[in-house]
Amino acid sequence: MIWNRALALLLRLGVRTGQLDLTFADGSTRRFGPGGPPETGIVLHDPALPRKALLSPDLAIGEAYMDGRLTLRDNDVRSFMTFAMRNARDRWLPPPLPQLNALLKWAKSWSLWNRIGVARKNVAHHYDISPELYDLFLDETKQYTCAYFRRPDMSLEEAQAAKMAHIGGKLLLRPGLRVLDIGCGFGTLALTLARDHGVKVTGITLSEVQLAEAQRRAREAGLEGQVEFRLQDYRTVEESYDRVVSVGMMEHVGLPYLRTYFQKVADLMPQDGVALIHYIGRWSPPDTISPWFNKYIFPGAYCPTISQAMRAVEKTGLILSDLEVWRGHYERTLQEWLKRFDANIERVRQLQDDRFVRMWRYYLHGAETGFAEGHMVIHQLQLAKARGTVPMARDYLYPARNS
Repeated sequence: MIWNRALALLLRLGVRTGQLDLTFADGSTRRFGPGGPPETGIVLHDPALPRKALLSPDLAIGEAYMDGRLTLRDNDVRSFMTFAMRNARDRWLPPPLPQLNALLKWAKSWSLWNRIGVARKNVAHHYDISPELYDLFLDETKQYTCAYFRRPDMSLEEAQAAKMAHIGGKLLLRPGLRVLDIGCGFGTLALTLARDHGVKVTGITLSEVQLAEAQRRAREAGLEGQVEFRLQDYRTVEESYDRVVSVGMMEHVGLPYLRTYFQKVADLMPQDGVALIHYIGRWSPPDTISPWFNKYIFPGAYCPTISQAMRAVEKTGLILSDLEVWRGHYERTLQEWLKRFDANIERVRQLQDDRFVRMWRYYLHGAETGFAEGHMVIHQLQLAKARGTVPMARDYLYPARNS
């Protein structure tokens, strides 16, 4: 079959590391690569897959795995992802294909017009799946963002607590300050900042599931008078806040709205305001997320480079007072989520179905590999409106060292 031969030729030329054993739908098997790790095996059960994979590999392979039209040796998604990512990284394409590819990605990144109604729909797609689902793979703090492993022996719960303490320190909080938490999730960060620092926090989200849980947690913690949660888009907030924090939300803004987002952060704060923006970025040149992730996991998402973020920041008058790049923390976090997901996989299957289980494992493994093997990192931007608001040295973050 011509498509089988075309795919085999592409793999023979393109696989430069590891080993792939590929079984076509007609039962024939071919081996590609020089051998050695990473090793993976794929069985195609759909004769149309070679054509689809050649036209749109990321989307076709992801959908086929979800549907069971493609199976992996030992169901080892991690090895497959590692193999695919390492060979994509080493891939060579003759001109003008790299230039055309870059142009298409540029056009795609600017097509993500996450208007208010679209943003609400995108959030519901991922976060309003099931109230119970996130309990089955997150830790008891129920934070769906990267933890901060200050020590390698930390548990996930300890690392999430360390992240919140670190953020609280960088916000230079003191009792009575008004804090806005953009994309507050299930409310843990807002409640922790209110409890530990005596601040008043408003948390906003576009997820009805997250809102209901955050409000319940506030009632149970007795912090209803100190913390308020709303179903609201950041673009419609009008009040003034002393501090703005946003963890794991800016990825959902979209490249065309970066300037709007940072301008809103600036407009919400007085002259002595401080913001902490924590998001998934990349250390490579600008790129889009994969078509499969965009369709099935995070519609409208975009992970900007620091240069793209700073081009938007610089136009608002905000000062970059501190920048951190977290490497290694998110893969550790995702590994912990995968352990919990697999331990509770039968309950997930009861809530959803086999297709969802395959999709979610493909997503978690793909994300983990993206940080471990790809270009993904966490950026933390500390932003101020005035030059002297944030101390000149980082000693204020580590009081124990100075006592």
